[in-house]
Amino acid sequence: MADNRGRDGGFRGGRKFEKTDRKPGFGGEKRSFGDKKSFAPRGDKPSFDDKKSFAPRGDKPSFGEKKGFAPRGDRPAFGEKRGTASRPVRPERPAKPKPMNLAPRRVALETLLDVSRSDAYASLALDKRLAQAAFGRRDRAFTTQLVYGTLENRIALDWRIDQFLEGEKEIEPAVREILRMGAYQLFYLDRVPDMAAVDESVSLTRAMGFEGFTGLVNAVLRNMIRGKENVVWPKPQDDPAKYLSVMFSAPMDLAQLLIEAYGEHEALEILRYRPKDRDITVRVNYLRCDDARLRALFADEELEFSAGIVPGTYKVKNAGDMTRMRAFQNGLFTIQGESSVIAARMVGAKPGQTVLDACAAPGGKTAVLSEMMNDTGRVYAWDTHAHRVELIRGTANRLKLENVRPAVKDASAPRPDMAMTLDAALIDAPCSGTGVMLEKPDVKYRVSREGVASLCRTQSEILDAVAPMVKVGGTLVYSTCSILPQENGQQIEAFLARHPEYEILPMGAELPEALARHETGTGLQMFAHRDGTDGFYVCRLRRFRA
Repeated sequence: MADNRGRDGGFRGGRKFEKTDRKPGFGGEKRSFGDKKSFAPRGDKPSFDDKKSFAPRGDKPSFGEKKGFAPRGDRPAFGEKRGTASRPVRPERPAKPKPMNLAPRRVALETLLDVSRSDAYASLALDKRLAQAAFGRRDRAFTTQLVYGTLENRIALDWRIDQFLEGEKEIEPAVREILRMGAYQLFYLDRVPDMAAVDESVSLTRAMGFEGFTGLVNAVLRNMIRGKENVVWPKPQDDPAKYLSVMFSAPMDLAQLLIEAYGEHEALEILRYRPKDRDITVRVNYLRCDDARLRALFADEELEFSAGIVPGTYKVKNAGDMTRMRAFQNGLFTIQGESSVIAARMVGAKPGQTVLDACAAPGGKTAVLSEMMNDTGRVYAWDTHAHRVELIRGTANRLKLENVRPAVKDASAPRPDMAMTLDAALIDAPCSGTGVMLEKPDVKYRVSREGVASLCRTQSEILDAVAPMVKVGGTLVYSTCSILPQENGQQIEAFLARHPEYEILPMGAELPEALARHETGTGLQMFAHRDGTDGFYVCRLRRFRA
């Protein structure tokens, strides 16, 4: 049994307290419990309630008295700023130049190597590298500019570099990329001092383990600064295709294809166009938001924006990573180019219909169709790759769309079981991507005549497979993000020859006025340099008989 006795021998638990004879009462004399008057102060200590009798010990101030504190030695008093103290002021040392941050350059280099070694898409590779680096906004912006600027001007940079390599053109690929980045900073970025670009390039070479190439990198970049007026460039009168290729970093096949399609002057205009501002275009999700609310949200974020030519779209300047905004994550808007929105809207999808987006990833146009249908009916959204189908599903989930049915399916495979089951279909076909070279500069280095011919065959197969699925009276929209006639107008002419049950349905009044005047008998071709949109092609067809 537990001992319930207290230290004085009394018992706890509510029993009457009894003091033993072994210990005297507190203070040395007996008293009634709770009788405060019988307590006497010990020695020289004051009574408990007598605060005035407390005296400071030695030279210390009374408790709570701050004025008695004196500064120690040459230190200022507590609460007094150091600038008021009498301690001697040290002479200021001359400021050392602040070293530039090597980390963004290294991330940019690794991204460029992902593109050149693994044929990775620059946008995906950069997003992955930036996520790992966890940079702030300024470093993210600089890294992005280095990657896209170096890619966009790669052939011109190589032309300049090769004239200072003195026969050493076969060098380590990583060192070649460092030279490209260094040259880009020297000749395209005003805010990076020349010597900083050189020194940081040398440091990056060393950091990557290429100590033996540091002298070469240093010498080539310094010689490029001294000899920048001595570079010999191609002349347009000697070889127009070579001139366009080198001056505007377009592969020879691309330069020749554009000259064949549009002539030398228009090809020059297409390739040399570089917008000063790279705006981000966004679209309102009208199922969850409206224009007034989105404008208010952007104003709260202090974003500079203006209305696009397509209703419900806005161009945002200097926005940074808009995917981090809560409004984006909550599905109030999505990031999507105006030309892409136009292609989807031309389908004319209506509530309750059954519609197919045959090549749907990442899901932007699928979302437009779903919203036009007020999230009713059904939108089939297909892609041939499972990871891309997940992108469609992610887009639909973020925008809270319930009528989207993503699936891994090859749209070029005939499906007799779906014959005349669709009210409408959209084919945003695989293409060369020549219309989005400004946004994705790496795509132009993949363009070749053989590649374009192969893409044209795939486009034909998809058109032939999807056409039978559309009901009589239904709509078929064909689009690409290409500016090459082989993939666009010529493709539609060949399709109509094979499918006389279809006819072109002009878009006219449904297009923004600025674009409607450019529609031809075989659809609408948009150009970045002329229209301020991506280079997109759209053609709407109607099935008028079985």
